Amino acid sequence: MPEIMNETTYSSSHANGTSKPSVPSRLYHTHSPPSLSDFKALCSRSVTQSDYPLSTTVESNIPIYDLSQYSPSDTHTITRLQDEWCHILLSGPGVFVVHNLYPDTSLLSTVNSVYSSIIASEKSSTKGDHFASSGKNDRIWNSFGKHGLLDPSSFLQYYSNPWLPLLFSSWLGPAYRVTAQVNIVKPGGAPQVSHRDYHLGFQTAEDCARFPKAMQHASQLLTLQGAVAHSDMPLESGPTRFLPFSQTFEEGYMAYRLPEFNDYFLEHWVSLPLKMGDGVFFSPGLMHAAGRIGQGMWRGISSAFGKTMESVDSAPLVERCWAGLKEVYSEGKSAEVEAFVAAVSEGYPFPTNLDRRPPAPGGMAPESEQDILRRGLNEDWSTVDVMTALAKMREDSKA
Repeated sequence: MPEIMNETTYSSSHANGTSKPSVPSRLYHTHSPPSLSDFKALCSRSVTQSDYPLSTTVESNIPIYDLSQYSPSDTHTITRLQDEWCHILLSGPGVFVVHNLYPDTSLLSTVNSVYSSIIASEKSSTKGDHFASSGKNDRIWNSFGKHGLLDPSSFLQYYSNPWLPLLFSSWLGPAYRVTAQVNIVKPGGAPQVSHRDYHLGFQTAEDCARFPKAMQHASQLLTLQGAVAHSDMPLESGPTRFLPFSQTFEEGYMAYRLPEFNDYFLEHWVSLPLKMGDGVFFSPGLMHAAGRIGQGMWRGISSAFGKTMESVDSAPLVERCWAGLKEVYSEGKSAEVEAFVAAVSEGYPFPTNLDRRPPAPGGMAPESEQDILRRGLNEDWSTVDVMTALAKMREDSKA
């Protein structure tokens, strides 16, 4: 008689007639709710400053780092910082704050003016939101692309911040992609419902349950959530709420929609004040919710191996910023150049057409967009030169 296989187990027999252990289900199921007591146990942990020695302090289980104490060029210390940040996101509280990410608040004021222009120009269009109904808050989708096209000078300054690649790569490694949105919660606006984020956080519970457990665990490793405060955000303004350690709960994408888990979040969330120019970074698997009032530029930074939330066309951004980028390059500001190149262009060269774009001699892969930009800077290309090279790469990559 053939063996019987059902949805959750595979059974077979030893020669002596005893059964082997059943293979567990690869899926979580909506009819089998996650354990709230296990969740509470994970979220009841705590950390101190001694757990993260390079942090300035730990408040409400959130490590805080003052970047003014460190230099992006101090590679030994940077490696230790990145080790701490990665540990926080993976198995620690899941969130950390950095002071003085943008100490030049005049730059942020300029960028805020750009955002205000974009918001004003889009007022007549209906703009959906993940959580608030249309028009309740001000939202700019793809502020990354819109900012670069409208004001390339401040865009170049903003994304050439040498701390950005160090923060992003600590979690994602190289060849990440940056997307960005602006969210301004107006006075009187309701805070968001607690949630996990992109990818599986944007699925229904039923759709989420179709993804195997391993993919649910992997999902939160493919992106990094971050925000820059573009205005002072004291506690009374309602900055983002976090539930430390909640990203370590393996069934988190199945759990966060359930009322009992949201109730626990509402009873135990923590929040920290932010000054203009501060940043906060957290795992997308961390349960969180935007507060009542505030202006922030949010980013979703995606691994080279994942799909970004928004499509970004790097070519027109490069075209607008190339002359300015060459000036930064000529001034010897290599860290700033690398930060901008990493933010604005694709570092992963696949998928491509390997007949037309074979791996470089002695290499494993053809040139990426980032490689082309670096070569163009080294060889003093004009804007026409770099745009021609990018266009050829895109054409040659087609099937």
